Amino acid sequence: MKKFLAILGMILCITGCGKKNTENVIKDFTAKVNDTNSYSLKGNMEIMADEETFTYSIEVDFLKDSYYKVTMVNQTNNHEQIILRNQDAVYVITPSLNKSFKFQSEWPDNSSQAYLLKAIVNDMNNDPSSSVEKVGDSYVIRSTVHYPNNPELKYQKVTIDSDNTIKKNEIYDEKDNLKMKVTFMSIDYKANLKSDDFKLEDYIVESNTNNCTGSSCKEKENCTGSNCKDSKETGSIENILYPLYIPSNTYLEKSDKISTDVGDRVILTFGGDKNFVLVEEKVFASDEFEVIPVYGDPLIVSDTIGALGSNSLSWTKDNISYYLAGNDLSTAELVSIGESIGYNNQTVSKEK
Repeated sequence: MKKFLAILGMILCITGCGKKNTENVIKDFTAKVNDTNSYSLKGNMEIMADEETFTYSIEVDFLKDSYYKVTMVNQTNNHEQIILRNQDAVYVITPSLNKSFKFQSEWPDNSSQAYLLKAIVNDMNNDPSSSVEKVGDSYVIRSTVHYPNNPELKYQKVTIDSDNTIKKNEIYDEKDNLKMKVTFMSIDYKANLKSDDFKLEDYIVESNTNNCTGSSCKEKENCTGSNCKDSKETGSIENILYPLYIPSNTYLEKSDKISTDVGDRVILTFGGDKNFVLVEEKVFASDEFEVIPVYGDPLIVSDTIGALGSNSLSWTKDNISYYLAGNDLSTAELVSIGESIGYNNQTVSKEK
């Protein structure tokens, strides 16, 4: 009898412990994230937009409570950008241009973030209907997400192993289409970071009259600073890029090309039900580090990081700066128009 009771006790312990572990996955993972003072992680992020997939390598440094450094490198063109949050502000830095947007923003706390651990656990705990499924030796946690600037994103599926180590995070729309995927390659929960590791000054390239900086200077012998260009590089815009997405009953009203001191500036004016303006201009690296104040938030625009304001969206792609503005446009429409520009297309509604 004692032997039977011992065996029964073992069975109940095994089954009971297994159930308890499943129920406590979110709690245990949350504790692991919240208990760390600083962490560093590396991974890859894929963004699916229609038939396009944009892939970034990504590195994140975090220091409790509000220091972040997110380095994203586009794996197609090696374009690097950095989102930096320190005690002063939030910055989006583009080292190749020696420029930065500066935000007075609540980022990243005002939105879900697929690559930040604190944001991921917040989504898990803020959803009373979040669920945990055991798949093999891992656990898959499903919970709703909150992307106010991209409302089509509805829920995340986070895969965690038996050691409470996150492996991937997948973001889906309401039709269960995978829209974003972050694969976590490594995480150091004892990174021993300090506030000095989050200084804007570390990314400032000072003017140098003796040495060229950047690939655009390699063919030029005599150069004055990072703004130098080889003889083939000009400020002209040969191909005007138009948005593939335009709100209904809206059309291209006029297209103007203006010559400035640094090159061409193209102004596309759209009229109809949703008036807006799109400005395209060639940009070069600045001799002096330039900080551009913006009221709004950082936003990933397909294959680059831009600045989203209340009625505007700014970003740089392939050395062309884009500025999109329209009081009649919703945030979702701003983002949709911006993401539809720049894929070697020339398609647009005809001028009326």
